[in-house]
Amino acid sequence: MRLHVGCAMWTHAPWQGRFLPRSLPPRERLRSYATWCNAVEGNTTFYATPARSTVESWAQQTDPDFRFVVKLPKPITHERRLGGVDEELRAFLEAVEPLGPRAHALWVQLPGSFGPNDLGALAGFLRGLPRTHAYAVEVRHRAFFEDARAERLLERVLAGAGAEWVPFDTTVLFRSPPTSDAERDAWTKKPRVPRRSSALTDRPIVRYLGRDDTERTVEGWRPWVDTVVAWLREGRSPTVFVHTPDNAEALPLARRFHDEVRARVPEVEPLADPVPAEPPTLF
Repeated sequence: MRLHVGCAMWTHAPWQGRFLPRSLPPRERLRSYATWCNAVEGNTTFYATPARSTVESWAQQTDPDFRFVVKLPKPITHERRLGGVDEELRAFLEAVEPLGPRAHALWVQLPGSFGPNDLGALAGFLRGLPRTHAYAVEVRHRAFFEDARAERLLERVLAGAGAEWVPFDTTVLFRSPPTSDAERDAWTKKPRVPRRSSALTDRPIVRYLGRDDTERTVEGWRPWVDTVVAWLREGRSPTVFVHTPDNAEALPLARRFHDEVRARVPEVEPLADPVPAEPPTLF
């Protein structure tokens, strides 16, 4: 029984020298991160389709059971809004092919303006995707969270393609006013939608955003611990990504979430011991 946890990136300046070695060449950074977490969000692919050689390096640095949830490029989801994207999609699928089983799901993150009236485009897009991958969709239009009919229609479209609905839980961030620059920035950029905790498939994916204060982040994820425990007991295989506005403590927080779930479901396989940030000394 495995629970996969991770962060929004595998390299972050505040982690260097604290959690990860201070100086690592690019082709070693993911390998070091993967000793802390067994999953990662592939956000960089939103901005540009990577070279195939780059993706081959990602595969070489991770075990086959490591999970990437890889975001489709912005031209496909935000600029073309899923229409007339055959060439861009083909290039993206060819680029990520070296990940093999590590490509846990291809992630279709849609803009906040993509609403119920656009579900026909989503249905057609999902129907045309190859069955060689699993797919996960993140929506941000409030109607899907507040209008029962829109929610049912979206669930029907996703179920027809065997795709998962990825919730991005920002409720803890917006529960009280921001107290740091990073939180103030997140208030202007992150979606403000209700929490959703229903799974459509046997491989649910959660994105959770806490606060820069560690204990407020931990307190806010209590409902997710309950949900993930229930999913595991149902035989599902969840992946949980832990964010904070500045992400400075995201690495140990992801492991802490895993520990809290495993304390209630001891059958969950433990995470590996992380590689020390600095080599041990004799004195």
